[in-house]
Amino acid sequence: MARKNEASVTAARVRRPAAPVRTTPAKVEVQELDRIIHERVRLAIVSALAVNEAMTFADLKALLSATDGNLSVHARKLEDAGYILCTKGFDGRVPRTEYRLAGAGRRALEKYLAHMEALIRATRRA
Repeated sequence: MARKNEASVTAARVRRPAAPVRTTPAKVEVQELDRIIHERVRLAIVSALAVNEAMTFADLKALLSATDGNLSVHARKLEDAGYILCTKGFDGRVPRTEYRLAGAGRRALEKYLAHMEALIRATRRA
């Protein structure tokens, strides 16, 4: 019986270290990025139109160093989403395509920028 008591006493004296207390960083609400704006060329188009009342196809093409086809495809995607407005006409005999940022595009850009700012803040805290 002495052995049983010794074992109990020995077991009682050996304590495991307490588990470390882990604190979890504040969770950031996970949202999906707006895939329409997130693409580099489309973000550049929307950003350029956010600071300019209107821009022609030629102006955007020069600013972004984009090809006709590349700019056309991305502008069409933004137009289909309702983010930009496209007006086609003529300047004399020369075709002129002009783009403006729609209200939905401005709201989408502001939401996208707020999301990116939240990600940056969360990364800096980590």
